[in-house]
Amino acid sequence: MRSFQDLRIVFFGTPDFAVASLAALVEAGANVVAVVTAPDKPAGRGKQMHSPAVKVYADSKEIAVLQPPKLKNEEFLAELKSLNADLHVVVAFRMLPEVIWNMPPLGTINVHASLLPQYRGAAPINWAIINGETETGVTTFKLQHEIDTGNVLLQHKETILPEDNIGTLYEKLMNAGAKLLIETVKGLAEGSLKEMPQTEMNAATLKHAPKIFKEDTYINWNNTAESIHNLIRGMSPHPAAYSDLGDKIVKVYQSHFENVETGLTPGTFDTDHKTYLRFAASDGWLYFDELQQEGKKRMNVADFLRGFRIA
Repeated sequence: MRSFQDLRIVFFGTPDFAVASLAALVEAGANVVAVVTAPDKPAGRGKQMHSPAVKVYADSKEIAVLQPPKLKNEEFLAELKSLNADLHVVVAFRMLPEVIWNMPPLGTINVHASLLPQYRGAAPINWAIINGETETGVTTFKLQHEIDTGNVLLQHKETILPEDNIGTLYEKLMNAGAKLLIETVKGLAEGSLKEMPQTEMNAATLKHAPKIFKEDTYINWNNTAESIHNLIRGMSPHPAAYSDLGDKIVKVYQSHFENVETGLTPGTFDTDHKTYLRFAASDGWLYFDELQQEGKKRMNVADFLRGFRIA
């Protein structure tokens, strides 16, 4: 048994979601000896070089940062090995080769934003909302060959509220994941955790969470009004679901639905030009409450209708 503070930890992560976990480790007194993150890249109109959020945080705490362009680079692997880490921690990072995840004595643990084995993949928060789930959570597990399939260490459940979207649920799971990570690392140090193979967990039908592509964000009006509403929630505020409106494209950020017989072809829209804009779905109306026309700012439907004339 070892103390939490004695463990030498290398942290792998890139976006804001990972920063919460890294900050939790640092604030709890963990010995984070280095951070591995993506290389800086140009962004914005001026194509200025921007650092990943994890690097910005690590620099502020004077933690060594490694940014290998390729994870199998021999110089990087040698430098990583020289850190003599007891444990690798991965949060929102790309897939690691075995030579890395198998390097430290305690292995490599990952924080995943779902209740594994459900929603393995790159976009678990989006797909849980899109599929109308009322509960999700975060899982810590040991990395192994196949992605998101390693032995589970700990889990925390989180309710998905009707008003939640990807933005609000992301924030909840980000913070819950940071807390669960601390509990997990302390348990590993103490030797008190029991690994649970995912094959022994109750999951009759597995639901997956593949990466979101543009075609996934397009609204299909042949679906039910509720499923379209859930798609909008699961894509808001980013990347945002979208639809054709006349000869324009609009992104939709908030909606509500009404299950009534419309008698109209799915995709037909109706408006009073003042307070509502609604579309016929397969089983009712889907109302746009907040939307954005290409090249314009995001606004509520009343403001949108004041400046947008629909034939």
